[in-house]
Amino acid sequence: MLLDVLNFAGIAVFAASGAMLGVRKDFDMWGIITVGVLTGVGGGVLRDVLLGITPPASINGWGPIVTATVASLVVFFFHPAFTALHRSILVLDAFGMGLFAATGASIALDVGASAFAATTVGLLTAVGGGMLRDVISNEIPLLLQPSDLYAVPAVLGAAIVAVGATYTSAPHWIWLVVGSVLATGLRLVSLRFALRLPTARR
Repeated sequence: MLLDVLNFAGIAVFAASGAMLGVRKDFDMWGIITVGVLTGVGGGVLRDVLLGITPPASINGWGPIVTATVASLVVFFFHPAFTALHRSILVLDAFGMGLFAATGASIALDVGASAFAATTVGLLTAVGGGMLRDVISNEIPLLLQPSDLYAVPAVLGAAIVAVGATYTSAPHWIWLVVGSVLATGLRLVSLRFALRLPTARR
């Protein structure tokens, strides 16, 4: 139950981040919904394809698509309430990334993946939708920008879930919550204090 709630929450906030970028790019309603839905379900589709879950759960039912569409429409109609579009996109993306890192790793474990494989799947689930959003909007993906930490929080959040659920007897839901909070929190802290990895010297 908790896994489903977190997964749908991730879809909603990621879709909202995609829709916000669509607003900033002056897309029309269809464009905003399209980029929102692709952002919301993209990571889940990538996760399921990697795990051999076909058809992918994110497009095999109405729930994920409707959730992403509603989130996109909320942004379309109420985006003036967001005073700083770029900052709003980053914050929503941080929550989506954290939720998807944790749920991606958890779903991978459920189908028998090792802790290492689950961590990898969690990372790819977390960054897949955001990368798709940025690419189709002609932006450099956040994952590749020399900016605040992005992949590192996703890896740590996914690893917490994968290692904790595999090697301890603590309830699975605890690791889901800890992993998602850690990933989201670290990403938000990196945004606040401009934490980043070093770049190559020229």
